This record gives sequence, structure tokens and C-alpha cells, in this order.
Amino acid sequence: MKKIVLIGFLLLVVIAGGLLYWSDWADQTGERTDAGPMIERLRVEGVCEQCDLRFASLRELDLPQARLARSVLRDADLKYARLPDADFAKADLQRAEMEEADVAGANFTGALMLASDLEKGRATGAVFRDADIRNADLDRADLSGADFSDADLRNTGLKRSVLTGAVFRNAKLDGARLERARAAGADFTGARLPQADLDRIQAQGARFVDADLRGARLSHANLTGADLAGANLDQTTLQRTNLSGADLTGTKGLRQSRLSTACGDADTRLPPGLTIAPCRSAAPAGE
Repeated sequence: MKKIVLIGFLLLVVIAGGLLYWSDWADQTGERTDAGPMIERLRVEGVCEQCDLRFASLRELDLPQARLARSVLRDADLKYARLPDADFAKADLQRAEMEEADVAGANFTGALMLASDLEKGRATGAVFRDADIRNADLDRADLSGADFSDADLRNTGLKRSVLTGAVFRNAKLDGARLERARAAGADFTGARLPQADLDRIQAQGARFVDADLRGARLSHANLTGADLAGANLDQTTLQRTNLSGADLTGTKGLRQSRLSTACGDADTRLPPGLTIAPCRSAAPAGE
């Protein structure tokens, strides 16, 4: 009898160990066996706040105004999803795949979005205040009218993105890549952009008041009518940059040698003692 009990006990230990091993393996490989009920609840009710949806497959999910605040969506597949006006406040979206997703008007306030992928996505009018979006891929995304105030976008890709009227007040964009972005009327007041790449950016009428642009690249950029008053332009590259009608009064670190490679017009406002050559008709405009 004792032998039978001992054998039974050993079998239970082996089974329990196997289950623990499977659980650990599943978590590491992205396999989830418990997300189904939460996904179904989300589809039916449109609400799944504080849910654990790591590695969940939500591809092509069509659920406007979904409520996912504080949910964990790490490594989730949201490609091609349609989630306009959704609430992702303080959600964990690290490494989430959101290529070509529609999250227009969505709320990402305070969200964790490190290394997330929103390439070619649509996030017009979305709110990303205080969000951590470092090392993310927002290339070719439509972010017009979006609010990135106080967000952390260090080393994030925004190449060829649409940033028309977007707000980046006091945002961190150190090392960000904004080549060929369309940012007419965007607001970068107080933003940090050291070493950022803004080559060929279209930023007509944009505001860079008190922005930190040290070492940034602005070659072939269109800054017609832009406001750069008080900006730090130390070591900023301005080769063939169009500064017609731009305000550069009070800028820091601006040297004549840098300015000599740019062009402007009679309405360009410069610090005392600096001059700028007039733009020719074929002057580059960021294209």
C-alpha cells in the first residue's frame, strides 16, 4: 500500500513539473491558452480593461471605441485592426504589431509603446501624451493632428509620416528619424531634437520655439514661415534649407557658416550680424 501511495505521489510530482515547464515554455514562445475568454469578452462587450492580452491575435479586429485602458497587450498582433476612438490609456503595448491599424482619435495617454510598430497606420487626432514610444516604428503613418505632448519618442522612426498640425510640445525626440515627413503647422515648442534627422522635412509654418536642435540634420528642409525663435541650433545642418519668412530671432549657437548654406528672403528674421542669401526659384522645398 505504501508503495502504491509513493508511486502515486511521484506521478503527481512529475505531472506538476511538466505543467510548470509547459506554462513557462508557453509564456516564452508566445503561446497563450487563457486569452480566449478575454478576447471574446472584448469582441462582444467592447471592454477589456486591465486584461492580460499578451501575444493575443487581434488582427483585423473591427471595434470602434474599444476600452482597453491599463491592459497588457505586449507582443499582441493588431495588424490591420480598426480601433478608432479606442481607449489605450496606460496600456502596455510594448512590441505590439499595429501595421496599417486605424486608431484615429484613440487615447494612448501614458501608454508603454516601446518598440511598437505602427508603420503605415492611421492615428489622426490620437492622443499620445506622456506615452513612452522609444524605438518605435511610425514610418509612413498618418499622425496629422495627433498630440505627442511630453511623450518620449527617442530613436523612433517617423520617416515619410504625416505630421500636419501634430503637437510635440516638450516631447523627447533625441535621435528620431523624420526624413521627408510632412509637418506643416506642427508644434515642436520646447521639444528635444538633438541629433534628430529632419532632412527634407516639409515643415511650413511649424513652431520650433525654444526647441533643442543641436546637431540635428535639416538639409533640404522646407521651413518657410516656421518659428524657430529661441531654438538651439548649435551644429545644426542647414544645407539648402529654405528659411523664407522664418523667425530665427534669439536662436542659440547659429553660425554664419551654417546659415550660408541655407536660403531665405526679405521676411526672414535673423539674429543681429547674420545674413542669408535669397532663395532661387528652384530652391529645394523638402521634396
